[in-house]
Amino acid sequence: MNQTKDIKITTADPSGIGLFGLAIVTLVASSQKLGWTEGVGLVIPWAIFLGGIAQFYASILDSKHNNTFGTTAFGAYGLFWMAVATSWFVQSGTFGLTLQESADVHQLGFVYIGYLVFTIFMTIGALETNKVLFFIFFLINFLFVGLSLSSLGIMEHGMHLLAAYSEFGIAILSLYGAGANVLNKHFGFEFLPLGKPFGIITKPMEKEKTAHLQTNNQSF
Repeated sequence: MNQTKDIKITTADPSGIGLFGLAIVTLVASSQKLGWTEGVGLVIPWAIFLGGIAQFYASILDSKHNNTFGTTAFGAYGLFWMAVATSWFVQSGTFGLTLQESADVHQLGFVYIGYLVFTIFMTIGALETNKVLFFIFFLINFLFVGLSLSSLGIMEHGMHLLAAYSEFGIAILSLYGAGANVLNKHFGFEFLPLGKPFGIITKPMEKEKTAHLQTNNQSF
């Protein structure tokens, strides 16, 4: 008789490393925006390796978990930071004067608008993950509002500060989220709370079931 064996491959939850990558790059980038540090020379390595590669690696692992939300989020933001680092190279003249002189910062404004729209969708999805992740996405919206408007020359100073403080908030929440995800998995219980999903969005079948139960209760 032919025997079929199912082989299960277990991969670790990548949320910790993904959020840590986001935390470090936003922490160092916000320090530059807030004027606590100067230049982007030593922001670039963290943008590439932590903001970019770490999040993209988390995206690959999440795909093995069949987690579309995590795969898309970590992948999109990981690639974002790789592209941002490359744009800094262009603006600094690393790839030559021709590219540097032809760089139009308004183009970045349109990129940020696109990412703002994407983040709004992801924020809706985060409602049913946990509260820490939801508020991270909530702040990312304000980050992209500030980045897009300041890049397009609209209320530049105010929007720059909005982006800076939003980014710093993202860093703090992401550091907490990374630590909580790692320790909760390590200890096997909720060592640090992440906050339960809001429970606002329910599946259509659940709504029908609830409505059916209410109708039956009213009949008695």
